[in-house]
Order: sequence, then C-alpha cells, then structure tokens
Amino acid sequence: MAEYKLEVTTGKVTNAGTLDKIYVTLIGAKQESARTELDNFGLDFQIGMTGKYTVKTSSSLGKLLLIKVEKDPCFLLPEDEWYCSKIVVTTPEGDVLLFPCYRWISRGELVDLRGGRAMKVFDDDHNLLTGHREKELKLKRNLYQWEVTDERLPHMSHFKEISELPAEISISMSKKIEMLFKKKLTGVELRVNKLIGSAEQWKTIDDIKKIFCSKKTTMSEYVTKHWMEDDFYGFQFLNAINPNVIKRCSGLPPNFPVTEEMVKPFLEEGSSLQKEIEKGNIFLCDFKRMDGLPTKVYDGESLQVTAGLCLFYVNPEKKLMPIAIQLQQQPSEQNPIFLPSDTETDWVLAKMFIKNTDIMQHQSVYHLMNTHQLAGVFTVATLRSFPAIHPLYKLLIPHVRYTLQINTMARKYIFGPDEILSRSSLGYDGMIALMRKALSEMTYSSLCLPENITARGLESIPNFYYRDDGLKLWNIINSFVRAVVEYYYPSDSEVCKDTELQEWISEIFTHGFLGNKDAGFPAGFNTVEEVIKFITMVIFKVTGQHAAVNSGQFDYCSWVPNGSLLLHKPPPTTKGQSSMKTILETLPNVGETVSFAAMVWVLSKKYTDTVPMGTYPEERFDEPAIKQMIKEFQAELSYLSEAIQERNSQLEVPYTYLDPAQIENSIAI
Repeated sequence: MAEYKLEVTTGKVTNAGTLDKIYVTLIGAKQESARTELDNFGLDFQIGMTGKYTVKTSSSLGKLLLIKVEKDPCFLLPEDEWYCSKIVVTTPEGDVLLFPCYRWISRGELVDLRGGRAMKVFDDDHNLLTGHREKELKLKRNLYQWEVTDERLPHMSHFKEISELPAEISISMSKKIEMLFKKKLTGVELRVNKLIGSAEQWKTIDDIKKIFCSKKTTMSEYVTKHWMEDDFYGFQFLNAINPNVIKRCSGLPPNFPVTEEMVKPFLEEGSSLQKEIEKGNIFLCDFKRMDGLPTKVYDGESLQVTAGLCLFYVNPEKKLMPIAIQLQQQPSEQNPIFLPSDTETDWVLAKMFIKNTDIMQHQSVYHLMNTHQLAGVFTVATLRSFPAIHPLYKLLIPHVRYTLQINTMARKYIFGPDEILSRSSLGYDGMIALMRKALSEMTYSSLCLPENITARGLESIPNFYYRDDGLKLWNIINSFVRAVVEYYYPSDSEVCKDTELQEWISEIFTHGFLGNKDAGFPAGFNTVEEVIKFITMVIFKVTGQHAAVNSGQFDYCSWVPNGSLLLHKPPPTTKGQSSMKTILETLPNVGETVSFAAMVWVLSKKYTDTVPMGTYPEERFDEPAIKQMIKEFQAELSYLSEAIQERNSQLEVPYTYLDPAQIENSIAI
C-alpha cells in the first residue's frame, strides 16, 4: 500500500469556500489512483483553509504527472464555486510537488492540474503530458480570442462584457464591491453639493474648490495653491503624469521663430538662447502630432485644439521654466509667441492650452494605448500561447492580473463613444485619430526606458525623478528577468526551438504592433538577450510605467485649471485681450468639471486587494532557485523604496509614483 499526502488550500478571496464535495484522481506515469473524495471531520474547503488528506493506492503510481480535481454538488444547494489555490503532494518516495491552481472550479467541472518544475514544450517526456499541453492550449485559444475593432490600433480581447470573462481572470468580488461603493459615494457627495449635471460656468476660480469637501490629497492641495507658478508648470513636464513628451532642444524648429530678444529677459544675465542651447539647457515640447485632427462638435461648432510648441529653460537654480509658447504649428500674425512677460491672463491661457493638449495625449496615447491596450495584448498572447506549466507563463501571469477585466470596463465606461474621455476637446473621433497616428510613429526603443531617455536627450536634466527612479526600477526588473530566463534558457538554441515562446512574440507583433518591422519590434526571438529585453519591457510597462501615468491623476488633474481635457473657447490669436473672465469661460462648466474630477478620483485610488510590485501571493514556481531569485528581487525593490522615501523626505514636492511600495504588480485599475 502506498500513501500520498495532500495539502489542499482554498483561496482567501471573497466567497472562495464551498460546501460541495471535492474528488481527486492522481495520475502517474505507471497508473492512476481511484477517484477519492477529500473529506475530513467538520467543514472542509473554507476561505483560507489548508486541509490535509491521504490518497491510498495499491502501489506507487510512478512519477506523478497530473491531479484531476472534480467538484460535485452537495445535496440540493445552489451553485457554489470553489476557489482552489494549490495542492501540495508528498509522494511515498518523499518528493514534495506543488500543483498550482489559482482558479474557480464550478459544479460538475473537471480540472487537470499539472505540477512540479516549469517545463518548456520540448522538455515534456511523457505522451500524457504532451497531450495535456496540447489540449490546454487548444481550449485557451478558443476561450481567449482576438477582436479587431480598428485595423490601425492594437487588437483587443473579444470580451464585450465583464460577465463574459472566465472566472479565473476576473476581478475579485471584494474589489467589485469597493469600486462600486467608491463610485456611489463620490456621486452622492457631488449630488449633495448640487454639482453633477450643472451647465453653469464657474463664477470664480475659488468656487472650483467646492467640488470635493473630503476628497483631497497633500499633492492635490499643493497643485491648487501653486498651479500658476512657472517653475511648478515646468516641473510637471518631468514629474507629473506625462513625463513622455519633453526633449532636449539642439536647435529651434524652423516653424518656431523664437528670437534672442524675446527670451533674453528670462535667461541668465549675459547669456543667450544659442549659448543655452549649446550648454544643453533648452528643452522643447512639440505637439505637432495634434495638427489636423478632427475635434469635438460642441453646441453645433467644432472646438479648436492646440498643436503647439513650448520652450523650456533650466535656469541656474536648476528649475525648468517655460519661456515661450506658440499655440499652432505655423507662425503667423494670428499665431503669436506668448512670453512670461505678457499679461498674466495671456500667459496663463497659453499654458492652459498646452496643458490641454498634453493631457489629451496623456490619456489617449501614453495611458490608454501605451499601457492598457498593450497590456491587453500581452495578456491575451500569454493566455493563448503558454500552458500553465511554461516558465514564462508562471513569470508573466502575476503581471496580467485583472487586466482584461479593467480594459473591458474601460472600453464600456470610460472610452466609449459617449463616455467621459469622448468629452475632451478632441472628442471620440479625434482621440482615436491621435492614437492611430501615435501607433504609426511608435518604435520598440521608445518603449524601453533607457533608450527612450537617451533618444530624448534627458540623461542629465536636473530634478527628473521619473528618470532617476524609472531607470533604477528598469535595471532591477532586468536583473530579475535575466536570472529567470537564463535559468530556463541556457542557450540561444533553446530560445529558437521553443515554439510556444515564438508563438507568443508572433502574436504580440501581429496584434499589438500590427506587424511593423520597420519600427524595430521583434517578430521572433533568436537569442536569450532578446527575450530578456522584451520581457523586461513588458513587466516595466505594466508596473512602473502604468503607475507613472496613472497614480497621480487625482493629484494633478482634480484641480481642473491645472490641466483639463476640455476647453471651450479657441486658443487666443492676439495678445492683451484676455481677462480672468476669459479663463473661466474657457474652462469646462461645473458639471463637466466634476465629471472629470470624479473619474480621476476613482482611477487613482488604491483598493484593499492591491498586490504591490514584486509580491507573488500565488505560489507557482516549485524550484528553490527561482524562489530565491524572487526573494532577491523583492529585496532590491525594498532597497529602492527606502531610497526613494528618504529622498522624498527632503523634497518640497515628493515624487512617489515609482516607489515600488506604491506600484501595483499589474494593471488592475
């Protein structure tokens, strides 16, 4: 008689437990066990419980290959899904094998779990395992399908409603409840204040402070007080929610005729614009991508959008200062260059229109497309291409948690044709056109932070905390990925012959980057180094980069004068004609303002089931070497977190968004 000791763990998620009967069958290389009910005295399979059971067989089953798990109804109770985390088996020979599950199991469902060390496709040494692998992938490819909603944008999963998503990847019940509660609470507060739906214009800037009585952050309060200051305006292009546009200016564009006389008062005494360019102290934001886009029709007229240029100067105090703004691409008498020496309201208006353009580009390109949509591509490709036993599935699956659910919700409730982002100055069609243009210009190197920073000439600009923290985070991720990938792929030849890995990158190349080889995106992998770089990019994109563009939205955008998706009046074409009344008429009305503020409140909040970066509550790897690599990765993230917190304690305006302790492990909001 042989005995197999089983430890069966029920997850800690809401409603994870079950009263139904659970049966297992152990399948070995020689034979399989009888179907055995797992039943101890008292209640089994309650939330967070690990039950110990014994399966007896007449003799050893040989190498343990699979566990078949089955759930049968108990009496006449209604459906009672069970969330099984893992099963750990100790064999008669003394081997301890991990069989990860981490999914819901429904009544009458049969689930085959595979355990032991991670295996690539060519590592399988038994026909039963090969057959199981093929069956799993066939099922996944039927379950997760691509949908082309726009031939010039990244493709999406075919799910239209969150209710269609398989339970194993859907959002937890606790998070659903929290999100609905926060949304309802926000709506109640705004209704009590009689702000939702109001078409009134703001009468004074101070009136905007009435939006939220209780919802404030230290940073949102700071923004409210300092939004008009030029040094804080420049700071935001480095360290707010869109540090992706600014670049070093090695020479003025011919369509931006800033003269020495215009900017001399704002430079160091005795210097000149040309000297400062040569010293590397002049920087530029050029929004030419916005030129010619369709815009939103509002009250029967098309709104106007700025395709402007903004020139910045790093002064001797190492502050980044805006020194010249042109609001359209082509210079003319009706397109003056605005300067800090103009009237206060002229200068504020010019900065507001640049910010309006920047925020629309941030939301549509750098947030929605470059993080959410690409993460959706990475998620679908991972689910379709890798079986659960593949090492890269085990590595990547924690970093795609909840992504399809969040993206499905965003398509319906945030970026639909009639939803909140379509109320921007560009409108839905304009935002789509902007994303198409941006994707056609995207390159592989632009997604890799070290190359991105170098290409924009930002290696030495001072007080650029996004760069400082981001590069350190990139390197930590890269070291971890290198250790894991080299463990499983000791040579380039193993990369080349892993057909599942090649299928994964092929799907991403086709459905994410639309087959654009000219932009440097890989269609296949030939070397270990190529795999390491690409997976580093993927993990950075869905952790650090998403945090950088998402987490500060309420901090910087709840105070709408600091940056709004919608401006009503056209950009000024002359100087000296504006007033504070002009600014108030340009801003969104009361109802529009509170809608934008409520959106960024919900999107910026942390939820109780947040999984911080580097935390892997789901135990998927069975190899001690990989577990040690994860511990070292976590230690490096902790050291970086401590360093960032120490630096921030010395700053008037701290940069917290790339603190690993504040970053989620996946795009889950």
